[in-house]
Amino acid sequence: MAKRKPINIAVIGGGSWATALVKILSEHNVKVRWWLKNKDNVKYIIKYRHNPSYLSDIQINTFKVVPSFLLPVVIKRSDIVIIAIPAAFIKDEFNSLKPSLFDGKVIVSAVKGMIPDENLLVTDYIQKEFNVSPENLCVIAGPCHAEEVAQERQSFLTIACQDIANAKTIAKLLKCRYIYTTAINDIYGVEYCAVIKNIVALACGITHGLNYGDNFQAVLVSNALQEIRRFLDVINPLDRDLSASAYLGDLVVTAYSQFSRNRTFGNMIGRGYSVKSAQMEMNMVAEGYYAVKSIHEINQQHKVDMPVSAAVYQILYEKIAPAVEIKLLIDKLK
Repeated sequence: MAKRKPINIAVIGGGSWATALVKILSEHNVKVRWWLKNKDNVKYIIKYRHNPSYLSDIQINTFKVVPSFLLPVVIKRSDIVIIAIPAAFIKDEFNSLKPSLFDGKVIVSAVKGMIPDENLLVTDYIQKEFNVSPENLCVIAGPCHAEEVAQERQSFLTIACQDIANAKTIAKLLKCRYIYTTAINDIYGVEYCAVIKNIVALACGITHGLNYGDNFQAVLVSNALQEIRRFLDVINPLDRDLSASAYLGDLVVTAYSQFSRNRTFGNMIGRGYSVKSAQMEMNMVAEGYYAVKSIHEINQQHKVDMPVSAAVYQILYEKIAPAVEIKLLIDKLK
């Protein structure tokens, strides 16, 4: 019996989440072309089979994974392209690419952020700049920290796409003994929720840094879920269950987990760090910092009641003292 031909997949990004996705995909019959910006890291992975900068405990199966620093080549030779770099850097890396490179490919965003300045979801940016059909755009969502994937701890992912068949295809590729997957068609719901939950995690980190306890953070998260519902009902009204893991589950793990970079960033702000000093100390990007400005500017038009997001914006961009702003927020919570 002839051996099945492996599926050609590109993973774009050299960080912890990209590394975790490469590990998951390697469980299947695939050929992963893995783009990393750092040429030295590419050479290191080829030689030692580990990412020297992130999740170095993961052994890379170089029989299935081909590291490269040539982005156009990686995309051209793949049928499915998974984007896993911070939203703030996507334009810099993709601006020189031609739309024809994306013809006929399924593009998957594993990014939980928005394109700064343009205030666009990653899928909207890809559709706008590269003429990718909405049916070929997918989003990976759900509570799934890369550090736990590295440890092969049970995790859940939701893949969203307008074309449910494409969602199921990606879900099958990401399902393995330690990853359970589901497919849905609410691409805007899970993508916006993934953006806003990072803002909520910043708020939780800020309040933790100010020595507020678990009781208050529970109130903060429950109010934030109502805030997300109000926003989605205006932006993309749909009959969706926000208690599902792609929504509430992702919100909770990002708000409370020790692995949450947004919570860590917020905690530093609450403890008195400036934005710049917190960014310099962290080795990873906190998507919520950029997202809160985008959501604030989008909401200038819609006027949705979003007190938690507004408070984080005031602290990070208007430089209101965290202790003062959180005191003001308390009166707006229910």
